[in-house]
Amino acid sequence: MKIAVAGGTGLIGAMVAAEARARGHDVVVMARSTGVDLVAGTGVADALTGTDVVIDVTNVSTLKADAATAFFSAVTRSLLEAEHAAGVARHVALSIVGVDRAPHDYYAGKRAQELLVEKAPVAWTILRATQFHEFAPQMYAAAKAGPLHLAPRMRTQPIAAREVAARLVDLAESPARGYVEIAGPREESLVDMVRRFARASGHRGWIPSIPLPGPLGRAQRDGTLLPGPDAERGSETFTAWLARTAPSA
Repeated sequence: MKIAVAGGTGLIGAMVAAEARARGHDVVVMARSTGVDLVAGTGVADALTGTDVVIDVTNVSTLKADAATAFFSAVTRSLLEAEHAAGVARHVALSIVGVDRAPHDYYAGKRAQELLVEKAPVAWTILRATQFHEFAPQMYAAAKAGPLHLAPRMRTQPIAAREVAARLVDLAESPARGYVEIAGPREESLVDMVRRFARASGHRGWIPSIPLPGPLGRAQRDGTLLPGPDAERGSETFTAWLARTAPSA
């Protein structure tokens, strides 16, 4: 099967591409570095020639609702229109648990993406995942006040990115439609995750916890973004992930 991975050079995209190749699929990576501009639509039609399934794991670095919505809307429209024209059989998109309950800031963009996919003329599946274990090092690097690292307060049930990547390829191979939800094996505190990652990386300084402002910050703290009881569960805990990755952290 020929699978096109939109955003295939990012963290999750590279894992999806590697997993699909390991299963024997022909993989096309759609990214600016491969001559495909998903926002402008340049090169999309050519990349999808002969493609059976598209897995969309595109991402944008912004917390602003308008910017996120503009990005995900443009990318999704480009993909869906080109897929329909090329006769692509299935569209699989990665989203986030809770975007329908807290469509704020960056999550507004992801919810806009979901609503466009729901109207797609091709068969579709959306995998809503919780935050990755890899979210901890991302927050450690990004949440700073001068030299001081900060830990945002959040209740989460994190999952290893590689487990999400494998599930996305499963869904590309499957006739399943609609929404699928996946989370890690147990709830964690993001504050604790960031601090533990920092210690494993050799940081010994104080890392204060902070509440993020606005409705999305409240949703992160009150459990709105936790998975439902019927969500699929990954197997690797944050503790196991940290032990596996700490030497290279």
